[in-house]
Amino acid sequence: MPLRILVAKPGLDGHDRGAKVVARALRDAGNEVIYTGLHQTPAQIVETAIQEDVNAIGLSALSGAHMTLFPAVVALLRERDADDIVVFGGGIVPERDAEILQAQGIAAIFTPGTPLAEVTGWVESNVRSR
Repeated sequence: MPLRILVAKPGLDGHDRGAKVVARALRDAGNEVIYTGLHQTPAQIVETAIQEDVNAIGLSALSGAHMTLFPAVVALLRERDADDIVVFGGGIVPERDAEILQAQGIAAIFTPGTPLAEVTGWVESNVRSR
């Protein structure tokens, strides 16, 4: 059974090419992918994830707001008893920030230049059906 993965762009960042490229790679790897589009709030992302019964959420941020938006998604999932949904992220995230985010519950961070096979392989190895 394919995994269901939500790809989301939280916040005001209007650059979604990377998110669309990752979404397509995940789809091409056999997953069902739901893309939320731009300018989503953490609450909208979590609501969509629960409604769509996803296994994972991939967040993309290029705006620098990752330290606020990514943990907000994790916190809202916990509040909704949906913290079995794996959250991973990507974008312009400094290594130090990535370490902090992982300590806050983001399972992995992928930065620009990460081979798509690495992302899809990580999802295959680390995300399970619910």
